[in-house]
Order: sequence, then structure tokens, then C-alpha cells
Amino acid sequence: MDQFRPPMPNRIGYVYCNNHFAGVLTEFSDLKQQSYTFEYDADYLDFGAPIGYRFALTPNKFEFDTFPTFFANLISEGWLRTHQANKARLDKADSFGLLLENGKELIGAISVLKNKIKE
Repeated sequence: MDQFRPPMPNRIGYVYCNNHFAGVLTEFSDLKQQSYTFEYDADYLDFGAPIGYRFALTPNKFEFDTFPTFFANLISEGWLRTHQANKARLDKADSFGLLLENGKELIGAISVLKNKIKE
């Protein structure tokens, strides 16, 4: 008898807004498809502001079948994207990988890090 097993996360990004831990962006991947979730941290819900227009403060997970546009728009484009991909030895189509590799130096209030900062 097959039991349902939730997919295991492939990669995780820790999202910060103005240097405050806001939540977790997670990529799930299997041989057939990729999916993504973003979930606010419970403590951030008490004092934080939404990280973006489409990310209302809620304890519910946001689920996506493709890489979320909000996060995709944080990544460089053109020659800079190609340069960053080559430097990190990533495919330039790997948006999640590029976000994790360059997420500390994004323009604006949002940062996406590979590891959670100990506070």
C-alpha cells in the first residue's frame, strides 16, 4: 500500500526584509516538476510588513508551480546574469540558484540567504 509522502525540499532560501528574518522560500523538485513555497516566520507576522504586494501577511503558505515572479524580479538580467551564473558555475536559467548565490547583495529591502543568520 502506497502512503503519501510530502516532497522533500531541494533548496531553501531564508528571506530577510530590512535585515529582519521574514520567512522561508523553499524549492521542491522531482524528476517531473518543480514547485515552490514561501511561508512567513511566525515572529515576523507580529511586527513585520509584507515583503511584496502579492504577499499579504498570513500564516498560510504561498504555493507556486513556477518560480515566483516576485523573487525572479530580484535577479539580475542580461550580461550580468550570465556573468553571475558563470562565476557561481550555475546554469543561467537556474533562478533559484542565482537568487541564493547573489541574494545577499540585492537592491532594496529584500535579501535571500542560503543560511539563517543566528540572532
